[in-house]
Amino acid sequence: MKSYLTKLAVLVFALALVVALLPTPTEAQDGGDFRPTFELEGPATEGVLAGVDPTGVEFEWWHQHGGSREERLTELVTEFNENNPWGITVNASNQGGYGDIYQKVIAGLTTGELPTLVVAYQNQALAYQAGDGIFDMSVFVENPTWGLNEAEAADYIGSFFNQDFAADGTRIGFPPNRSIEVLYYNMDALEELGYDAPPSNWEEFREMSCRFTEEGWSGYDGETLGYMIRTDASNIAAMTYGFGEDIYTDGEFNYNNPATVEALSFMQSLLEDGCAGLIPERFEDQNRFAAGGNLFYVGSSSGLPFIQAAVNESENPINWGVAYLPYTEVPAVDVYGASVSILQGENITTEQQLAAWLFVRWFTEPAQQARWAEASNYFPVRISTTDELGNVFAEIPQYEQAWNLLLNGESKTEPAVSGYDVIRDEAEAAFNTILAEGADVETTLEALDARAAEIQAEFEAPME
Repeated sequence: MKSYLTKLAVLVFALALVVALLPTPTEAQDGGDFRPTFELEGPATEGVLAGVDPTGVEFEWWHQHGGSREERLTELVTEFNENNPWGITVNASNQGGYGDIYQKVIAGLTTGELPTLVVAYQNQALAYQAGDGIFDMSVFVENPTWGLNEAEAADYIGSFFNQDFAADGTRIGFPPNRSIEVLYYNMDALEELGYDAPPSNWEEFREMSCRFTEEGWSGYDGETLGYMIRTDASNIAAMTYGFGEDIYTDGEFNYNNPATVEALSFMQSLLEDGCAGLIPERFEDQNRFAAGGNLFYVGSSSGLPFIQAAVNESENPINWGVAYLPYTEVPAVDVYGASVSILQGENITTEQQLAAWLFVRWFTEPAQQARWAEASNYFPVRISTTDELGNVFAEIPQYEQAWNLLLNGESKTEPAVSGYDVIRDEAEAAFNTILAEGADVETTLEALDARAAEIQAEFEAPME
């Protein structure tokens, strides 16, 4: 990390366990009303959180949500503020995009102007940790009084729940939602071509793409193309997982592995055969798919409503579905998404940190998660939310397909290391060089691994 990050005072907590009365559960209410998890019985009297009382506490939450998502989020925050038994007030505010928020927090590590709760990808939270700005949320998650019991913890989807740990065991964040990479496909076109299912392996993907390109289909009057190749880091990671390997092993980036080499070589051959093309401008791949000009589209599950809207606006709306990306042996899904982190600094009290956790805990309960999923089309983080997703499934049936892919496939996550956002940019540039310029795959990936190692070392170097 760069030396402009300064060391801030670290809150010191004892290691003793909390010995206190367990809170009394309250009965859930119907109709989407506030569902307090437990009643206020006063602060713990012993242990790490002895004397910490969240009653009447107010704290800041910086997030990136806008538009209809922010409207629903505001409704949920208002509901919590008006009904939570501690009188906690959450001041939630949109502070721009992920990059904007990251820069503000980095500056705040020096000035002391920090929110208590902040949206953060894992690599960003690790940068905050390097500046002594991250509070270990395990203190709350595992606390007998304020934390999750065994059954509640088991209800969280495992790959989500375990994604936010640093190498030293610190819980640097907690998941409020997630997305996965999926294959979108034109059901009508595949049926006309004589297929009854999307491709399960890459050779089927090639065959279908080439036939659609050459033969076209009756629902689209124009030049057809099997697939427009995305080159962002998550797409290539997802392909690598489908080929059975990883891009990060033993603490090092390993893009030059047999699976990634095979994936990019495969895409090179699709380009050479004319069965795939590059994306000429942003969103052209999803727009052509929705219009019926492309057979396949690969993207985030959070894009489901945008595809649905585009399909509905088309002159000849297609029937479409989502599936796993093709795979060799076991279907895998690339799971990603930002978490929320609790910060620490001179302007943040332990009471505010506890209040922030109580809000996060409430927000990730099934009732609130179902409402958030309906507004955001992100995936909820708890399995039991399935029972409350009827409205979402009815609105977008493909959401249910994607949800089942997540529950039944092998979940994979991208590296949670400092500097990954920079490495992602380097990776995308390398992939574009391979596909747009025909560069040698292994040579380019070998250079990418070397560059990734340099970036990782820079971000992990001790601060002066």
